[in-house]
Amino acid sequence: MNNEIQSIISAAFQAVNPKVFIPKVLQREQDQLIIAGKTFEWKQFKHIYLVAIGKAGLSMAAAVDSVLHDAVTEGIILTKHIDDSFQFSEKYRIFKGGHPVPDDGSVQGANAILAMLGKTLADDLVIFLISGGGSALLTCPRPGVSLKDMQDFSAQILACGADINEFNTMRKHLDLVKGGGLALQAAPALCVSIILSDVVGSNLSTIASGPTVPDPSTFDDAIRILDKYQLRGSVPASILKVLQDGQMGLIPETLKNDDPCCKKIINCLAADNRIAAVAAAEKGRQLGFNSVILSTMLTGEAAAVGAMLPAFLSEIDRPGSWIHRPALMIFGGETTVHIHGNGLGGRNQELALAAVRPMSDMKGSALVTLATDGEDGPTDAAGAFVSDETLQKGLAHGLKPEDFLNRNDAYHYFEALNDLLKTGPSGTNVNDLTFLFAF
Repeated sequence: MNNEIQSIISAAFQAVNPKVFIPKVLQREQDQLIIAGKTFEWKQFKHIYLVAIGKAGLSMAAAVDSVLHDAVTEGIILTKHIDDSFQFSEKYRIFKGGHPVPDDGSVQGANAILAMLGKTLADDLVIFLISGGGSALLTCPRPGVSLKDMQDFSAQILACGADINEFNTMRKHLDLVKGGGLALQAAPALCVSIILSDVVGSNLSTIASGPTVPDPSTFDDAIRILDKYQLRGSVPASILKVLQDGQMGLIPETLKNDDPCCKKIINCLAADNRIAAVAAAEKGRQLGFNSVILSTMLTGEAAAVGAMLPAFLSEIDRPGSWIHRPALMIFGGETTVHIHGNGLGGRNQELALAAVRPMSDMKGSALVTLATDGEDGPTDAAGAFVSDETLQKGLAHGLKPEDFLNRNDAYHYFEALNDLLKTGPSGTNVNDLTFLFAF
């Protein structure tokens, strides 16, 4: 992978780095605090609490702390990776949770946050920093549902091919902190959320399962999703009971728009996939590419998408084409993988593997696809690189892409070819980016 490609990826990541986007939505000016364009007087707040949830929790909290300095009374950060390069004062407590399946740390962090929010009063301010991964990292199961039940259910729903919106609808109705649960706990304080989107379309009620956002979904919706994937007979009994009790009105619904506490909730979308895509396109133009963003709403089965995307490259050399070499086509979004094998990989690696054979017909081209959080599925790779030579390189090693696809084992295919992309945790999270290059 050449330096130009690396520069384009770096530009995309930098645009959604909390150090860049936090100062745009949060400013401190003498006696005033400006959040998402709204101005507040410092003196109106007795205490300021900070809650950071998600894979970007540390980097977002550090960026906010650099603005607020000593103004924070108490803060809790719940994230996936602990990075000692981030230094916080004793006012902050840091918890490590599990992702994509919640663990004891997820529950401990959630309980600590709920306890802190239980102290808030009407003249307090709570700043929530919300990023992707929060749905698993922040977990407080409803009474009667054990952590083990939630873990088993999460594994089932991840494997069945449900999309993130469906998954989060289920989780919001099985958990006390999701679907506006944190905002309810923080009332009557003013709640301001700065949100980094990892959801296609940036529906705020879906990002991290919307812990501070009114929830339009219902228990009826959750039951319908359960039935859509024929899971009613296989999920833990406690899961089914909670959903059925909620459907019958025995359990309160999630936060809705008509709740009085919504008058003191401000939710601000600070950065998303399109911002990263625009930055990549601009960097591509600076490097001489004819850059175009074709979509930031890319979804579907990863293998099907990967098999289809190279067809866009076939347009480049046609007479009267709308784009010419050197070209850069950019896609953002998030695909899904229906797991049927026992291999290792993630949605980006699966997409790339499905593209290997059709890319062999696209001379002088490359496909790069990666997760912007630096972690594609349960692997240490962000994604993979494919060129028009990848197929032949693999066959020379006795590797057929179809064999690896059949067992969902993209990681080991690209590992053997040294074509995995490994960025490490990026400190941000805005879905996935896929780049098609025609040199």
